[in-house]
Amino acid sequence: MTSIDSRHYLMCPPTYFDVTYAINPWMDPARSVDRELAITQWTTLRETYESLGHRVDVIDPIPGLPDMVFTANGAFVVGRRALGARFREPVRAAEAPAHRAWLADRGYEVHLPQAVNEGEGDLAWTGKHILVGTGFRSASDAQAEIAGVFGVPVIALELVDPHFYHLDTALTVLDEHTIAYYPPAFSQASQRQLDALYPEAVIVGEGDAMVLGLNATSDGRHVVMAAQAEKMAEQISSLGFVPVPVDVSELLKAGGGVKCATLELHK
Repeated sequence: MTSIDSRHYLMCPPTYFDVTYAINPWMDPARSVDRELAITQWTTLRETYESLGHRVDVIDPIPGLPDMVFTANGAFVVGRRALGARFREPVRAAEAPAHRAWLADRGYEVHLPQAVNEGEGDLAWTGKHILVGTGFRSASDAQAEIAGVFGVPVIALELVDPHFYHLDTALTVLDEHTIAYYPPAFSQASQRQLDALYPEAVIVGEGDAMVLGLNATSDGRHVVMAAQAEKMAEQISSLGFVPVPVDVSELLKAGGGVKCATLELHK
C-alpha cells in the first residue's frame, strides 16, 4: 500500500438536494427525499474525512441545482491543473461554471472542456495514468482532450450497465497499485483491459456494487465507503486496508454515494 498523506477534498452540502427528475435508473421523482437526513449523513461524511486528517473545503450550493452535492462530477484536478466538466444532461449544466469559478478563484489553471466529461465521476487518477469511463455520460472523444490537459496516459473503459453510469460507481482506486471493481459493469473488452492492468484487483460482487460500495474514497490505507457494502469491506480488510463505513443511503436515491459527494483535489 502507498503511504498515507493528507488529502484535499471539495464537498457541497445537500441544502437543495432532491430528486425532481430522472437521469439514471436510481432516480424516481415520485419517491420522497428526506433532506434533513441527507444533510446529517453528509455532515458525518465530512467529519469522517476531517477525523482522518484530511482537508475539506466547501463550495456553496446553488438553488435549483439539486445534484450539486455530487461535487465529484464538477471537475477533475491533478496538481494545480483542472479540467472543468461538461455535463451531458442539461439539468446539470449550471454546476460546471460554479466549479470552474471556485477553482479559478483559488489559483488553479482551469481548462474549459470541448468534449463531454463529467469530472471525477468518470475520471480516476491512479498516480500514473487516468482511467476514463465512457458509454453513458463522458464521451469517447474526451480521451484525447484529457491526455492533452494533463500530459499522462489515458485509458478508456466502456460502461455497459446503466446502473453504473459513471466510472466511480463501478470502480475505485485503493492505492497506486490496487483497484476494486465490478466486472459486469464493463464491456468484455474493458474487462480484459482491467484484468491485464490489475491482475490482483479486488473483484466486488453484485450485492455490494448495488449499494454503491465501489463509490468510495481511499487515502492509500483508509477506505471511506458505504456502510452497507459489508462483503467488500471484508475483502479490502484482508489486503490491509481499513474500511471506514459511512451511511449515505439518502444520496443513493439520486444514484450517488461517498465518492460522488467528494471531489479530490489531487496533489
